[in-house]
Amino acid sequence: LRQFGAATLGLAAVRVVSAGTDARRELSFVHTHTGEQLTATYFEAGVYVGPVLQQVNQLLRDFRTETVFPIDPAVLDRLFELQAVAGSREPFAVISGYRSPLTNAALRSRSSGVAEHSLHMQGRAIDVRLPGTPTDQLARLAQRLSGGGVGYYRVSDFVHVDTGRVRSWGDALGPVRT
Repeated sequence: LRQFGAATLGLAAVRVVSAGTDARRELSFVHTHTGEQLTATYFEAGVYVGPVLQQVNQLLRDFRTETVFPIDPAVLDRLFELQAVAGSREPFAVISGYRSPLTNAALRSRSSGVAEHSLHMQGRAIDVRLPGTPTDQLARLAQRLSGGGVGYYRVSDFVHVDTGRVRSWGDALGPVRT
């Protein structure tokens, strides 16, 4: 899983292989902090693929504490849908997946932008970029999907996507680009 070398942006790509609820769903990841990469068909023949989800959990672990936690497959589905509506085949840059309570508290002590009860601690949130898609546009597309929370962080250049209730926060979004 781990690949070393030049600093790499964290990426996850989604390839739409076929239409329908039984469609094969594939994501590719490169973690911005660790450089680890993974391409994973996490859903196939109508079911989530357990061993592949375990690989995703490993990649999206709290890299600060090395704590692995189950990622909600609905987070992966949100990325899959987001990739499709963005019309991109580029990978997603993954900034943060699971966060342990210890890491969340440490980050919260340094930033007002970290929620005390963050869904990252439940494996229900991810922070991403999508190369080739401006983050404000990515946030707008995620909001249109109405599947959970969307936070837009212009200065840090990432979008938070989660499986909580539908809501949005962060920097104001500019006009829609066409």
